[in-house]
Amino acid sequence: MTLRFTLRQLEYLVAVAETGSIATAADRVNVSSPSISVAISQIEAQLGLMLFLRRQAHGLALTQAGRQVVEQARLVLEQAERLNGMAAQISGQVRGPLHVGCMLTFAQVVLPHLRRGFVDAHPEVEFQQSEEHQTHLIEGLRRGRLDVALTYDLEIPSDLRFEPLAILPPHAVMAPDHPMANRTSVSAEDLAPYPMVLLDLPLSSDYLLSGFGGSKLRPKIVERSKDMGVVRSLVANGFGYSIANMRPETDQAPDGKPLCFVPLVGAMRPTEVGLLLAEGAEAVLTIRAFVDHCRKSVLAGGIPGLRNAQPVPRKSGSISAKSSA
Repeated sequence: MTLRFTLRQLEYLVAVAETGSIATAADRVNVSSPSISVAISQIEAQLGLMLFLRRQAHGLALTQAGRQVVEQARLVLEQAERLNGMAAQISGQVRGPLHVGCMLTFAQVVLPHLRRGFVDAHPEVEFQQSEEHQTHLIEGLRRGRLDVALTYDLEIPSDLRFEPLAILPPHAVMAPDHPMANRTSVSAEDLAPYPMVLLDLPLSSDYLLSGFGGSKLRPKIVERSKDMGVVRSLVANGFGYSIANMRPETDQAPDGKPLCFVPLVGAMRPTEVGLLLAEGAEAVLTIRAFVDHCRKSVLAGGIPGLRNAQPVPRKSGSISAKSSA
């Protein structure tokens, strides 16, 4: 029997296996849910195997056979990526697929500008992007779903490599009529008596509260949100202050109301925004070209869309494993 699979079908298969949902997988690979369903059905028919258990209201779960097939599908996709990379290296052309992840807290501000410049310079690159929080970015790099990620230096594992691009000092964010809004700087001690709106994302929330931990203070958290825009609008409407490292070019919340950014001093360290890669990823020409593009763009004008980014000059051998608290 001749098996006929496309790489695209295998990509759909792996996406469903990793998400457990046809709808979520469709969002990840930017196709319709029926296209995913048809691809899975065709692969199952070709193999004569049931790869997923369909559980009503609980998504899809891999069968034992499905786990084995998905493992091999990942290997095929990895080999296809290597083949494409080898062809690019031989021809000296930057082309083929590039999967870039970005920390969702600053993706809307940073990634479109970097992508525009890169695809204009390298039109044969098939650029795909995803916006995720830190733990999903790390998982995506480890599984080979992502080639490179733009993120903060938060809990970087030793098996991945981080290159800082810019330093982002922390700020207290508040409405113009907040009692602390006219200060030249504030500390955790200054803010502790006032209500706080917390950006509640994995790893990020621990960092944002780190300035209070060293002083044994307890912030008065009155609201939490996983959406940066929601946090800023709550702050602008007087529900409390927040803390952020990212200061956009415009000091406005999504609803148009003004915001004040006051430098935060004390125990909270600045964060670094940079590139996160798997070991040896820059051996692939397309990935190396994107890394170089990001370096040059940041050194030329800082992080696009961010007012307070301080570029980090590249040092020899600057990509290194980094773990931060």
